[in-house]
Amino acid sequence: MVHDVLPISEADHSVKAQTGRATILIIGILVGGIFVLLSYVSDWVFASQTTPDGQNFYSDSLALLGAILLGAPIVAHSIKSLLRGQAHMDELVALAVIAAIAARNYQAAGVVAFFLLLANLIETRTALGARASIESLMRLAPKKANRLAADGTETSVDPRELKTDDVVRIRPGENIPADGVIIHGQSSINQAHVTGESLPVDKVEGDEVFSGTNNETGALDVKVTRVGEDTTLGRVKKLILQAEGTRHPIMRLIDRYAGFYTPTVLMIAATVLYFTRDSERAVTMLVVACPCALVLAVPTAMVAALSCAARLGILIKDVSMLEVARDLTAFVFDKTGTLTTGELSVTRMMPAPHTDGEELLATAASAEQMSHHPVARAVVAIAKKARVELLKPSKFEEKSGLGVVATIAGAEIYVGRKTWLAERGVDFTSMDDSKYAEPEGLSTLYVVRDDKLLGWVGLEDRTRMEAKVAVEQLRNQGIREIAMVTGDRWSVARRVAKEMGCTEVQAEALPADKLELVGAMRQAGQKVAVVGDGVNDAPALAAGDLSIAMGAAGSDVAINSANIALMNNDLKRLPFLIELSRRTSTVIHQNLLFGVAGIIVFMVMAGLGKIHPIWGAVLHTVGATFVIFNSARLVRMGEHLHAADEKQQQVAKPKVERVPVTANV
Repeated sequence: MVHDVLPISEADHSVKAQTGRATILIIGILVGGIFVLLSYVSDWVFASQTTPDGQNFYSDSLALLGAILLGAPIVAHSIKSLLRGQAHMDELVALAVIAAIAARNYQAAGVVAFFLLLANLIETRTALGARASIESLMRLAPKKANRLAADGTETSVDPRELKTDDVVRIRPGENIPADGVIIHGQSSINQAHVTGESLPVDKVEGDEVFSGTNNETGALDVKVTRVGEDTTLGRVKKLILQAEGTRHPIMRLIDRYAGFYTPTVLMIAATVLYFTRDSERAVTMLVVACPCALVLAVPTAMVAALSCAARLGILIKDVSMLEVARDLTAFVFDKTGTLTTGELSVTRMMPAPHTDGEELLATAASAEQMSHHPVARAVVAIAKKARVELLKPSKFEEKSGLGVVATIAGAEIYVGRKTWLAERGVDFTSMDDSKYAEPEGLSTLYVVRDDKLLGWVGLEDRTRMEAKVAVEQLRNQGIREIAMVTGDRWSVARRVAKEMGCTEVQAEALPADKLELVGAMRQAGQKVAVVGDGVNDAPALAAGDLSIAMGAAGSDVAINSANIALMNNDLKRLPFLIELSRRTSTVIHQNLLFGVAGIIVFMVMAGLGKIHPIWGAVLHTVGATFVIFNSARLVRMGEHLHAADEKQQQVAKPKVERVPVTANV
């Protein structure tokens, strides 16, 4: 019976269906249990009708009826397995029930079947609880979507009818029916079920939203980009089902010896019966030998771990990767988009002598506002945040890879690289003093108006707030090597590596260089995890012992290119993944040790006649229950991460509205 509980197949992944079967099982257990209980009452009520050999018609009839009701599902399941050519270990329980009935020990047969079915019920209900966060993904997509026609009229349709480029309207409180881009409106979106982020995320026009997430505040018009199974939620479901269909190496080991187990136990029980002539001992041995605890040791822990990981936005494609994560000794991080945000920010400005900081920023932003380059967007963003008035250029030209040229209020403005401006004859002697020197690790834009140097604006790709903490946690977990590899300049790479505390850094690296670094670390005996954004890191990800894609929500490449996909960019998930891996391995070994030791001890006690079938059934149930609840402890791991997210969000809130324009932004 226990083999129907785990693992879950794609065809039978409905918690509702399994809950229905569990309800039927409860009714059967109650009815059969009442008959067995009434048989004990009959022994007392009709004691005068008990025969000298201990038989009582009323008691035996009730006990036999209860034993048949309780034992029939067990025997039927075993027969079906044998007819399919699948010899499991449940046949031991069926033989024990049949043997007890044949020995006319109906009460023992009924009690044994009752406790074994009770153990199965506990297994089923606990497994359903562990899967609750996984199954909840299946119910996130709304049943209706409000599709907008070209004339603005709304039509309520099934989300499965949506197509790419359709426009849907999502009101506050509604779930988003498909992946898309906001074309009108702004709101706070609860993405917890998809990305694992505990706090809502503010979204504005142009931002991407994901199917199954909840719109909390404003009304949104969203242009559909992915529908059905192609949505982020659809791929998440598929990956979870794929992971549950994989098998842990220890599970394969148990399967290998399962075919020898039942014949061995039968032989031992038959030997005891031959020498003792005591059928009760043999029946008890068959009951306690059913290795429910042993069989459940691995899959219950795996489901609990997968459930915990999915709740935090960690998608594990193959459960064997949990075992790999436990033994990691090195991490290789891509820089851009992984250790850093991937978005440039203005962090420093240096006006030339006799130039005001506000004048420098206003001139640069006015010239850059017509450009869509990331550098230009960063300059304009800081100017708007500082509430600097921007002037509209009468002429604008963008020089690819060099800078921009604009005419503003009759003056010719140049913003770009120092080498480009030097070629145009700009005089930099006014900023030759060391106090005007460019700091290492910054990308700088020089601003010139009518051949007069106004100063420079420094930008950098800022490191993630939690990155250094996460790297320190990894080092505390025994990760010896923390390497960073990037195609960026050495000056930037050294700055980021120093901030992160990396033991090794490689800059200006091509994809082949990244592969070479990972290969060299593996040849040196390291167990290497490669972490990247999945877009340009696919070759390096494939080269590691374990590959982890960051920020996989909405990214086909990220989800498909790695063994594990982190749906958000929170690097604190990495040390938690290591902790989860090690805790899961510990729980599995605890379960296996308890299961093996329990079988050996209980069989010896049964063979010596120290326990009878009823106590054997009780001990069997206790053993299986211990394993289940020991595994269930994994489900609640990681709750501290949500608390940390909330605290970090409070710290990150801006203290003031206006940003002063100073040399250091």
